[in-house]
Amino acid sequence: MTQHQWSAVDAYICGMMIPPDTVLSAALASSAAAGLPPINVAPNQGKLLHLLALMHGSRNILEVGTLGGYSTIWLARALPAGGRLITLEADEKHALVARENIARAHLPVDVDVRVGLALDTLPRIEAEGLGPFDLIFIDADKPGNPDYFRWALKLSRRGSVIIVDNVVRNGTVLDASGNDANVHGVRQLNELIAAEPRVSATAIQTVGSKGYDGFAIALVILRSIAAQSFTRARVLRRRARRMSRPSAPERSSRPTHRKTCGRARSAATLRTAPRHSTGHRRERWYRGR
Repeated sequence: MTQHQWSAVDAYICGMMIPPDTVLSAALASSAAAGLPPINVAPNQGKLLHLLALMHGSRNILEVGTLGGYSTIWLARALPAGGRLITLEADEKHALVARENIARAHLPVDVDVRVGLALDTLPRIEAEGLGPFDLIFIDADKPGNPDYFRWALKLSRRGSVIIVDNVVRNGTVLDASGNDANVHGVRQLNELIAAEPRVSATAIQTVGSKGYDGFAIALVILRSIAAQSFTRARVLRRRARRMSRPSAPERSSRPTHRKTCGRARSAATLRTAPRHSTGHRRERWYRGR
């Protein structure tokens, strides 16, 4: 098979299953006009991200690597009302184009484009308490993949999904002795995922209009330390709210007193009731109460 055939099949799939979309087409056109590199996900890959977020019921998404906002729009459209997406972009020019494309999409959710190196931005996101995230998509510089994945784990919860793009790289992922920093980054990522007991993961090879590549997908099956801290903080807040309420004896003192008095009156009446037929009937009446 050739690249021409892969692209033709992609065009067929997109023509059959992905209706024309003026917002997404404009995002690609404006990115090209601004001189951004054409390394965005393909339309059918964007639709896959959209479906994964929908199936997962994601409400809080983190994206590492915005480019022109094409994949950002696909992901954000999967969010329910009140959802939130934070996307990180190192290049100010790329972020400007992405903000324009996102604004044109009129998304009904909060999309926050943050500019700066991801390894500087991710600690601030943690400090702001914006996690845990339901879905994390990593599509940035490949040498940084191992560090991005470690941060994704910190900002995840049990059940979170982590997706990393471009993990096959035309098959060069097999080359352990080469000098390509991108390949080394991908190989280190794969080794990190394979050794990580908190996730269950796989990787898939893909061919299409973007060539021969693939993606890794990991499901977090054990909570990260950060998620445990988040949960503990939530438990402590609930405990503090309970402690601020009136104590149980104070809340129930009046009903308890009323019931006790009622039982005391019944007992006193039974003790003082004369032992004749009327009294026996009264005793039976009180017992029936």
